[in-house]
Amino acid sequence: MPHASLTVDPSFVVGPIDRRLFGSFVEHLGRAVYDGIYEPDHATADEDGFRKDVIELVRELGVSTVRYPGGNFVSGYRWEDGVGPRSARPRRLDLAWHSLETNEIGLDEFARWSAKAGTELMLAVNLGTRGVQEALDLLEYANVRSGSTLADLRVANGTPDPHGVVLWCLGNEMDGPWQLGHRSADDYGKLAAQTARAMRQLDPGVKLIACGSSNRQMPTFGAWERTVLEHTYDEIDYLSCHAYYHETPGDLPGFLASPVDMDRFIESVVATIDHVRALRPGRRRVDISFDEWNVWYVDRYHDEDKVTDPQVWPVAPRILEDSYTVADAVVVGGLLMSLLRHADRVTAASLAQLVNVIAPIMTEPGGPSWRQTTFFPFATTSRLARGVTLAVDVTSPVYSTAALGEVPVVDAVATHDAAAGSAAVFLVNRSVDSPATVSVDVRGLGASRVLEALTLWDDDVHARNTLDHPTRVGLRPTPSAVLDGGTLRLELPPVSWTAISLG
Repeated sequence: MPHASLTVDPSFVVGPIDRRLFGSFVEHLGRAVYDGIYEPDHATADEDGFRKDVIELVRELGVSTVRYPGGNFVSGYRWEDGVGPRSARPRRLDLAWHSLETNEIGLDEFARWSAKAGTELMLAVNLGTRGVQEALDLLEYANVRSGSTLADLRVANGTPDPHGVVLWCLGNEMDGPWQLGHRSADDYGKLAAQTARAMRQLDPGVKLIACGSSNRQMPTFGAWERTVLEHTYDEIDYLSCHAYYHETPGDLPGFLASPVDMDRFIESVVATIDHVRALRPGRRRVDISFDEWNVWYVDRYHDEDKVTDPQVWPVAPRILEDSYTVADAVVVGGLLMSLLRHADRVTAASLAQLVNVIAPIMTEPGGPSWRQTTFFPFATTSRLARGVTLAVDVTSPVYSTAALGEVPVVDAVATHDAAAGSAAVFLVNRSVDSPATVSVDVRGLGASRVLEALTLWDDDVHARNTLDHPTRVGLRPTPSAVLDGGTLRLELPPVSWTAISLG
């Protein structure tokens, strides 16, 4: 049985944990909006047509921010289609996902939903088919109190107070050939810088996110970041990262190591940011917004879901509705640990997405909502990870992977909230066939008891929660977690994610 050990000491601080690390993402894609958050005929629908059962689950999930309305969708989106009387709103063809967009939900409605769900709104502007002027128009509509034509239009549309949006994405995945308005790093960097400067003239309080690479495998990765930053560094607050992972047949061990890839991705982007920073005067720092990350079985979308008939444009089709396993949830927990491990530079993030579309929350039209397996590590980490991340050095056996080389069997990260007198330790056992014992030296914390110990695992690593069996998988108490003389000892089942709260 493998054994791992680590020390948790409050002296070794990585950085403060920004609550924006626990963001999510709602795109006009599939059933994320229609039949997801919005179903006016549902038994739980409120006065605005929003499903209250979904709102309750979003609150339980602990989501801090929600990125909206895309995603690939935003690169062809005309925001003004989604405001004003619903009867006058146009129905548009969405080229990104080959769907028909009814525009029943737009900025004002989604902002109301976001407030009800207790989340901060992050808006993306269209820099695919549009540019500086349209971004300014949207910002004026959203954030100016009154007195201008667009601000007064928002008031006339039933939203007297400005939305006060702080976080703004300057386009989406503009390095991707699939993106409407795809352009070179040089062309995008110039447009993003122009847009950023104009938006700050209108609202100096905005925080702006420029597009990094769509993924680490892009042929322009690294060079794209450098070129975009050379144009935008002085104008932006964040550079985006996007990453998706999935299990390939026969390589569960490699899939469980996905957080190692995320670690290396983040560290590469930080190195590029700091290289550009070193060549500029001043010490202003750009951070990372990891505003798309998740497990996504993208091949299934292309092989099964994708609509290709040029005469068929469905409304809210069932696409990207991945059903997540225990193994998927363990990886999601590990990816959250990677984000926490880099809390000094990753200060915003968005799990993509929130409802129905590669999501922790699923719904059935006219029926129930339920928690996917991935719901549990996100909700628990959002609840327990407070204060600062602590650097921990894990001594663990390793195993070999084809893509990443040798990786540790046991992964860990710790957080500490000095004001509350609490700490949390998050652990993953990547072994597919053996439990692992762990000892954690927590003497420096002065902890006296285990407040909570929960583990996600199952004898069947591919077990999942479904409409017919919505509670098949969940968190289990971890009775082996014992605090003895300043050492926390426990046993981790194979392919498991564990969270322990200490006080």
